[in-house]
Amino acid sequence: MPLSDRYFPRRLAQVQLLAAAMLCTLPALAQTGDAATPASSWALGVGAIAFDKAYAGIDREYLALPFVQYENRWLSIAGPQVGVKLLSLDPAPSHTLNLDLVLRYDGSGYDDDDIDDTPILAGMRERKSGVWAGARIEWKSQWVDVSAEALGDASGNSKGKRFNLGVEKTWHIGERVTITPRVTASWQDDKYVDYYYGVRADEARAGRAAYRGESGVNAELGLRAMYMFDRRHSILVDLEVSRLADGIKDSPLVDRSTENRVLVGYLYRFR
Repeated sequence: MPLSDRYFPRRLAQVQLLAAAMLCTLPALAQTGDAATPASSWALGVGAIAFDKAYAGIDREYLALPFVQYENRWLSIAGPQVGVKLLSLDPAPSHTLNLDLVLRYDGSGYDDDDIDDTPILAGMRERKSGVWAGARIEWKSQWVDVSAEALGDASGNSKGKRFNLGVEKTWHIGERVTITPRVTASWQDDKYVDYYYGVRADEARAGRAAYRGESGVNAELGLRAMYMFDRRHSILVDLEVSRLADGIKDSPLVDRSTENRVLVGYLYRFR
């Protein structure tokens, strides 16, 4: 069986997770409606993504993928992420405060196929992906949008916790183009880092010393650009670069200090 066929389903699942994370940063689809007929909207798209992972010996991936986004007054879905809207307030003109519950499947880690194909992982035990649950609060204003997110590993694989703090600003260029730069600080606790990047004593070997991961903060810079042909058809480009925390890049499993990804896609909004 060709290597691309062997790994395609797993890689596609991981790529969809990355795309979903980007889709979650898109402007809300739902439109205001009356209480009797809550507004809802959904969109489908197709795109291509290039991304790399920090693990040594895992090559950069280039794949095409579909993605989906749905939103109404109470619920938002972007791929494997589901958000339940608890609270939405308008404390002042042009200011909105939102509080959501979040459930997300995360594709971190590596499985037996990666271990068989990657020399640095030979002899390691599988590190499973997990389902993360928590809360997200977002403040939107005419100047900047600020969000904070606290998540815990509900699947119990890493038993870790994560906290994300992000700031972004959208500029409109004419009626069709938007540019949105963003900055995010992503903290992972020592349980998360140790599970995905640590090396147990019985996994150590020549060239791969035992390692216990420590908590740290990844710094992420991103830029999203969208061009809207009309209210239904649009194309987007999303770029992101992450500087890895010391607890990650010091791992003997890792051979780089940054990760990056590029997404190009087309989106069709049904409503």
